[in-house]
Amino acid sequence: MSLTVRRAGLDDLDLLAPLFDRYRHFYTQRFDEAVSRSFLGERLSRGDSVLLLAALDGDDGAGFTQLYPMFSSVRAARVWVLNDLFVEAHARRRGVAQALLDAAAAFARADGAARLELETNHDNLGAQALYDAAGWQRFDGTQRYHLPLQPPAVSA
Repeated sequence: MSLTVRRAGLDDLDLLAPLFDRYRHFYTQRFDEAVSRSFLGERLSRGDSVLLLAALDGDDGAGFTQLYPMFSSVRAARVWVLNDLFVEAHARRRGVAQALLDAAAAFARADGAARLELETNHDNLGAQALYDAAGWQRFDGTQRYHLPLQPPAVSA
């Protein structure tokens, strides 16, 4: 088995857009590859995020993760938010998700970040098991809040 992870660029948009669209659909958004392509293209063009792309046995689109920068004022340091992680069904249980997590950690360390953060749904037990097994620590010292600024997207 050959498994690699590399940083993606604008030239990978054709690979990333369908993956990202399936990821969004998993979270109840309607399929809309044009929206996915536009969103990722903008992130990559502006340098708003870092996308890591996994290849498994020659399949360049086995999965991806997307990291967004944030800062900790108290620590006076960068923090990376692992916001998205997706592995295609045929590539699951083959080490792709772990390889993406490892690559994200290596990237953040090399960048001098204080930490990586992520959040997943309370019912996504598979993801929780992965993060627990990978050494991620749950923290319950704070409550997370959000303030919606736009009406929710219509799901299909």
